[in-house]
Amino acid sequence: MVQNLARTLGLSPTSVNLLVISVSLVLAVVLGSILGHFLRGYGKRVRNPWGELVFSFLASLPPPLLVWLVLYVSLRALHLPRHYERLGSELISALMAIAVYYFPAQAIVLFLRRMAEVDRRRQLAQFAAFVVRSLFVVVAAYTVQEILTLPPRYERLGETVLTVLAIGLFFYALTRLVTLYLGGVVQKSPELQRVTEPAAFAVRILFALLAAFIILENLGIHLTVIWTTLGVGSVAVALALQETLSNFFSGLYLLPDRPISPSDYIKLDSGQEGYVVHVGWRSTSMRTLGNNIVVLPNAVLAKAVITNYAQPASRMSLDIHVSVPHGMDARRVERMLVEVAEEAARDRIEGLLTEFPPSAKLIPGFGPSTLDFTLGVQIRTFVDQISNTE
Repeated sequence: MVQNLARTLGLSPTSVNLLVISVSLVLAVVLGSILGHFLRGYGKRVRNPWGELVFSFLASLPPPLLVWLVLYVSLRALHLPRHYERLGSELISALMAIAVYYFPAQAIVLFLRRMAEVDRRRQLAQFAAFVVRSLFVVVAAYTVQEILTLPPRYERLGETVLTVLAIGLFFYALTRLVTLYLGGVVQKSPELQRVTEPAAFAVRILFALLAAFIILENLGIHLTVIWTTLGVGSVAVALALQETLSNFFSGLYLLPDRPISPSDYIKLDSGQEGYVVHVGWRSTSMRTLGNNIVVLPNAVLAKAVITNYAQPASRMSLDIHVSVPHGMDARRVERMLVEVAEEAARDRIEGLLTEFPPSAKLIPGFGPSTLDFTLGVQIRTFVDQISNTE
């Protein structure tokens, strides 16, 4: 039958066999896609989540199984030259090996997707699915290379490609793992986003460089001279940028440690004080009460003794010292001071808190010619003491 068809078409029997196999493979792919689409659609109508998972897995089976069946039947039914028979046998074995790895990997990926929908851990499930797919690709490709009989040149090329692929996937997985961890840190502490974003970028650059260096070494490109040059150059750059790097690493300490935050009122041991405007990688800006901006290098700020009047709370106590002549009734003076403070609170003096009762005591006590009292009140912020002491 094949020979008659070959004479009718004016082709060789081998060409006709290859044409029949090609048409059969196309039909197998089309039919498998239709069956997979039908199973996938039926699975969406199933209300049971695990039933939907099973049908999603079954939907991935028809295309590869039908392709394998077409190759197997064609190899047994058609009379092919010995070279094509050997090639067909190797292809069938390779497809079987791929199927052995593919179906469990697909089942694990679908299970991870389902668990992500249940536990709301989508990013972690996506990372795990990526790792499973990567392992499948590397192991399946290595197995196929072992099964197929290739010329030595192509075997060496395949080994090189697989090595590069494995190294690239390994470092890419490490990068995704670190960025996933940093994303979880940001979800717990959104204020650390300004730290995690550049850290994630630095991790990507670092792992990309490491992967590139290892790949080049495996390709036979030795980087000894480059490493030596980079070492000497890094020392020179570090010496030239000593102050800049000092400020930068001090910023790395200040940003996650958060001893100060924007809008905090702080005072340094050197005397500068004001509101924190911005905490950057190199410097920190501070606005004084005179509405001037003071820019402090982070290296200076990291070494300074800082008094933060906004932590743990912006509310603070204010002691007002009052002196009266000797001979006055101390208890009456204390009552008068408390009454004046309460009246000021009722008049809504700015910054004076009414929910905390004032107190007056004969402290520090007797002076040379006066009785010295201390009136204690609670104010809203540190700068409110200016308006309350006037």
